Amino acid sequence: MNILIASQIFAEAIDKLRIANDVITAFNAPADELAALIPDREVLVFRSGVDITAELMARAPDLKLLIRAGSGLDNLDLDYVRKHGIDLIRIPEPGARAVAELGFGFMLALAREMLRADSLLRKGRWAKHELTGYLLQGKTLGIYGAGNIGSLMGRMGHAWDMNVLGCVKSPTEEKAASLGRQHIRLTEAREVVASADFLSINVPLNDDTRGLIDAETIARMKPGSFLINLARGGIVDERALFDALTSDHLAGAALDVHAAEGEGKISALAALPNVILTPHVGAMTVDSQRAIGERVIEIVEQRS
Repeated sequence: MNILIASQIFAEAIDKLRIANDVITAFNAPADELAALIPDREVLVFRSGVDITAELMARAPDLKLLIRAGSGLDNLDLDYVRKHGIDLIRIPEPGARAVAELGFGFMLALAREMLRADSLLRKGRWAKHELTGYLLQGKTLGIYGAGNIGSLMGRMGHAWDMNVLGCVKSPTEEKAASLGRQHIRLTEAREVVASADFLSINVPLNDDTRGLIDAETIARMKPGSFLINLARGGIVDERALFDALTSDHLAGAALDVHAAEGEGKISALAALPNVILTPHVGAMTVDSQRAIGERVIEIVEQRS
């Protein structure tokens, strides 16, 4: 099959795909380069960071399969995909585990002021009695979007004796029962926001969620609580978050996704010592990327 890989995936997987397929790689290439490469392609593999537009796909009359090496679809023109009957396969599971583990790491780092402790000690400051630490035990973890990633975080929170609340877009009795078996109590979004000591954002980016965590929502968060964004930049109003952090309404925040992403982009939040910023690395573990690569190979082989 003729395959275009538009985003970096596990290198060994690419080598194996090349054994029986015509494979072109163009990782995060500009739109004009992708447009020049795609016309004879049958399969397109992509992740976040590259826009898969209707205009791009229209240049590939033989395109029949899209493989999203991950979960989110905010960079894909879904209307075009549905209209033209192109198969779309997502691979959310391996990355979901990695993102959830990063989120839990964020909670520990925020609760124990790890970044500040590390920074001071590197400067010779023995700040043992200046740092404030909290246990996760007994705290409330609020999952705003209790899907694959959110429910995994919730199960981790329960294992650490946290009280876990979650909300979903379309609650049902079946969903409540399923989450309940995972020790996550399904409730309304307002209660999740107001009750959480740690509020984790785990919803997809779309028209309904853009700007969802705005100044009003942040104001309803518990004073001294922490916010974690593992979803997408654009869901959290970063200006409002900055204001809440500098006014001491929130104790801290951790973001793996940002309103402006890419080389040379510096968030205003970078000036704050109680904020952890990572460059959209949630799913970027060797283990998860290897598993995603293996699944890409399986999908292609099944369609060949």
